[in-house]
Amino acid sequence: MATKVIIKTTKGDIRVRLYDETPKHRDNFIKLAKEGYFDGTLFHRVIKDFMIQGGDPDSKDAPKGKRLGTGGPDYTIPAEFVYPQYFHKRGALSAARLGDEVNPERESSGSQFYIVWGKTFKESELKQMEKQMAMQQEQQVFQSLATAHRNEIMDMRRNRDRNGLMQLQDKLVDETKAKCKEMGKPTFTPEQVETYTTVGGTPFLDNQYTVFGEVEEGLDVVEAIQNCKTSRDDRPEEDIKMTVVVE
Repeated sequence: MATKVIIKTTKGDIRVRLYDETPKHRDNFIKLAKEGYFDGTLFHRVIKDFMIQGGDPDSKDAPKGKRLGTGGPDYTIPAEFVYPQYFHKRGALSAARLGDEVNPERESSGSQFYIVWGKTFKESELKQMEKQMAMQQEQQVFQSLATAHRNEIMDMRRNRDRNGLMQLQDKLVDETKAKCKEMGKPTFTPEQVETYTTVGGTPFLDNQYTVFGEVEEGLDVVEAIQNCKTSRDDRPEEDIKMTVVVE
């Protein structure tokens, strides 16, 4: 039987189902909820037509103007991408995390999460995103191959071996193309296309952040929160507190 939690907020209740296919995130969320970790925290970052974010312990009784968004327990959670089965549709519960430059493994924050609102997209927009995803895939593969040859590249640079560098670059480009062909072009599934063009979401976050649950009741509450007035740092001007209860 699926685990369900209720995020009780000052705007109403949001009932969420946690996925069994993301057990580390599920178990951690349940543990924190039972400990009362989230109780009294705020939805501290809200961006209209995008998402609502909470789970920062530093947001409890935080005075106006206090910088929020960096708090959490002293651990991260390994990424659990169950993609494309679970994606960033409207109502998806996902884990926040630090950026790729300091977090290449895309490990999740120990406590911070967000609920997707997003918007609807045209099929042509999704096609354009697929092209961008393919380019990003190529860049990531090339970068990882270049990193593996880092010492060799540094030696060539020190020796000003331009021919050697050009030959190695050509070789890595060929390896990148072969690897990407083997991996297959990133594309949205028919279910994703249907959902993103009718219900909405944030497709550009897919396969980047762990999706570990979804809203079953209370999307109207999510809508009300994402519509609230915010300050320049995206914090709601009126504090929206939460308490999380495991059903």
